[in-house]
Amino acid sequence: MYIISLTYQVPLEDVDAFIPEHIAFLDKHYAAGNFLLSGRKVPRTGGVILATAASREALDAILEQDPFFREKLARYDITEIVPTKAAETLQYLLA
Repeated sequence: MYIISLTYQVPLEDVDAFIPEHIAFLDKHYAAGNFLLSGRKVPRTGGVILATAASREALDAILEQDPFFREKLARYDITEIVPTKAAETLQYLLA
């Protein structure tokens, strides 16, 4: 499992121009089971994605499809985690 922290590298007006395409990217990978959670940072300096992938290489290939990556709008900091505890409603994540 991976925590992806995006930090915008350009003004929000530039980011906003790609929001519809970014949402389509997110939707595609939610449908494929690659993403579990995502949202904006507060304050709005970027976002966070909780993702599953077979490998770091597979995750990198997925993230390269993001228009924020393609257009160099955001920096991506990726942390791999091995979940060992979870709330009862999230036990399925402990695979």
